Amino acid sequence: MSASQLLLIDEPAQHVRRLTLNRPEKRNALSNALRGDLFNALEAADSDPDIRVIIIRGAGTCFSSGYDLAHLGPTPWHTPQGPGWWARHVVEGCFRIWDLAKPVIAQVHGWCLAGGSELAVACDLVYVAEDAQIGYPPVRSISPPDNHYHVWLMGMRAAMEQMLTGDAIDGKEAVRLGFANRAFPADELEREVLAKAERIAMIDPELAQINKRMVHRQMDAMGMRAGLRAGTEMQALGQTTEASRQYMSKMRQDVRGALQERDEPFEDYRTKK
Repeated sequence: MSASQLLLIDEPAQHVRRLTLNRPEKRNALSNALRGDLFNALEAADSDPDIRVIIIRGAGTCFSSGYDLAHLGPTPWHTPQGPGWWARHVVEGCFRIWDLAKPVIAQVHGWCLAGGSELAVACDLVYVAEDAQIGYPPVRSISPPDNHYHVWLMGMRAAMEQMLTGDAIDGKEAVRLGFANRAFPADELEREVLAKAERIAMIDPELAQINKRMVHRQMDAMGMRAGLRAGTEMQALGQTTEASRQYMSKMRQDVRGALQERDEPFEDYRTKK
């Protein structure tokens, strides 16, 4: 079944619902219309007594290249305005997934950048293709991340390297650093993710809900939820720098040109030779 042209929905196995970001021509850039459909579908699956596990994946060549900087649109839920409002909005989305009763799996292949990586890490489990490319290039030109998961999942040293370079890591490195659970050859990823979802679906859903909540409660006790919220203030501060304001001015006029200018000195992402 299909929710909309932006999001495809199917049930590839008993008790498993799969949500597919369906903007392959835009590398599944996360417009707010797509995000709205996605979160509505997540909540519908969470309320469906026949569903026990949810999978999120991307159509086409990648999981998601990040937020749609050219055509973002109205946000799908209200977040109070003011400095840092967008970062707070993103972190609220992360917690909306955390607080669902059903386990959510991210199936990541190809590019998984910026907002795409924030969506993936908000999920309870992350399985990646070995050749996936995961990174947060906006640190080169705009600000720190909206949702600064890096230190919590990767540790200080790896997080610092990510923040100071904006470089991408592949799927195997993502597993080694703690971003993802496991990496598989790209042509085996879908089969392996579905097999894992079917195993999870064998657990009683009430118990699985408590098991999921147990892990998040431990992270809450260590301060992760408060830390992510605090990070939104640094993201807002980053956007006040002269370099960020100049770059955003260029981006409003020419998104592709601004991205080209950002990555050309590093010879990666869209400028990789």
